[in-house]
Amino acid sequence: QVQLVESGGGLVQAGGSLRLSCAASGTILSNNAMGWYRQAPGKQRELVAATTRGGITKYADSVKGRFTISRDNAKNTVYLQMNTLKPEDTAVYYCYAQSVSSWYVFPAEGRQGYWGQGTQVTVSS
Repeated sequence: QVQLVESGGGLVQAGGSLRLSCAASGTILSNNAMGWYRQAPGKQRELVAATTRGGITKYADSVKGRFTISRDNAKNTVYLQMNTLKPEDTAVYYCYAQSVSSWYVFPAEGRQGYWGQGTQVTVSS
């Protein structure tokens, strides 16, 4: 059974930093395309950052230059480093894993994948 467990969320002042972690069990993350999504109250879930098996990354325009997605395959963990946080970054952040054979594809919500339970990030002004 695949489980993804996020951690690292919390309350931080604007301009601060947080690092989210997504630890996996039941799957080898190096075989997965990975993504971090977020959902703010009253808004749709949106992709924040994603990485292919081969390490290609993409980011939402709103977080480019501030957030970095990375993975440590030895620890079976994916990270989201968030710097220069803004109040509009406040949301529940979810980790998403999708088993893929290609080294070059990003995760896609329309295909089967696994979600973590989410971690709350609150940025105060």
